[in-house]
Formats: sequence, C-alpha cells, structure tokens
Amino acid sequence: MSEQNAPPKIASRFRGFLPVVVDVETAGFNPKRDALLEIAAVTLDYDADHQLRPAHTYACHVEPFPGAHLDEKSLQFTGIDPYHPFRFAKPEAEALREIFQPLRKAVRESACTRAILVGHNPAFDLSFVNAAADRNKIKRNPFHPFSSFDTATLCGLAYGQTVLARAAMAAGMEWDEQQAHSAKYDAERTAELFCAIVNRWDLLSSR
Repeated sequence: MSEQNAPPKIASRFRGFLPVVVDVETAGFNPKRDALLEIAAVTLDYDADHQLRPAHTYACHVEPFPGAHLDEKSLQFTGIDPYHPFRFAKPEAEALREIFQPLRKAVRESACTRAILVGHNPAFDLSFVNAAADRNKIKRNPFHPFSSFDTATLCGLAYGQTVLARAAMAAGMEWDEQQAHSAKYDAERTAELFCAIVNRWDLLSSR
C-alpha cells in the first residue's frame, strides 16, 4: 500500500492527541471520597478504509480503596456488589497500572504526545481517574489532566440525543439494558458512537 493510500495517522487527526474512550463505575459522585469500582478504556485507530474504529479494550474491576465511602444509592443504580468474590477485583493501584501501561504504549506507537479522554459527560470519568492516580502516587498518568472530548455534546449535535442509550439507538446501534452500567459495555458503546460521529463528519467535510 502506498503512503498516499495508507490510513491517516490518528495523531494528525486529533492534533497529537490519542483519543481513548473511558467509562468508570463508582460508589458515588465524589472522586476523592467515593470508591472507584470499575474502569474500562478503549483505544481507537484508523483502518485500511480510512474509518476510525475501536481497536483494543482494557477493563478492570477495582477494589474499594481503604477508607472509601460507598453510597448505597449508587450501588443500587449500578447493581455492583463491591465485595463479591466473583468480581475478581484488583487493588486500585494495580488496576490503574494495568490500564495505563497499554495506553502509554498506544500513545507511543501512534506517534501521539498524550492520550485524551473521550467520555459521555467525561468530567466525571476524568475526575475519578485523576483522583485515583493521585491517591496511588502514579505519576505517569497518560491522560491530559483537564482536556477531554464529550460524546454527550457530540451526540446532541449529530443525533439530537444526549442520553447514551438513546443516542446509541438513534445512531442505529443495538442497546442491551442488561449490560448497561458496566464500564466495559458503556465504554465500547461510547467508542462506537464517537467513531461514527467522526467518520460522518470526515465524510461530509471531504465533499
């Protein structure tokens, strides 16, 4: 394949940033006090047809950090039992390193300078990722500390819907309510939505 026909470099599309779609499930809304319970990250790349696609998914169940607050209403909403033995949850520091290591590798291999978090209302997800990294003194956080891409805003523009489930269905995607509110499922659906919007825009702007 000639360089002219090669897939576009993702670094040039997003100004040196590698978009990584992230979803977290938590035991509340306070990132410094409430437990991080699940984290999932989906990397993206262009395929041979110049279409942005999800590439790899990394996900972990996370043990509540010592002294973490567990809000019962949040646990009822997500359906997560933080101490269920079959969660096979990992200590927070170990889970973060398991997620961060392949992301840092993906940033290097894509010739990007840093990852940028893509999320559905991403301020929430980024605040929990940053708080957990700070709590565990992890200095090599791959994500930009405050910038992000918000698929709720993008879906409002592209599909007239801001709720993740409704936006997915408006985009022609299937939505499984039984799997929703797991970090892995929500991150993968959000990644599909983000790619669909970017590809749609790229097609329109090339005309």
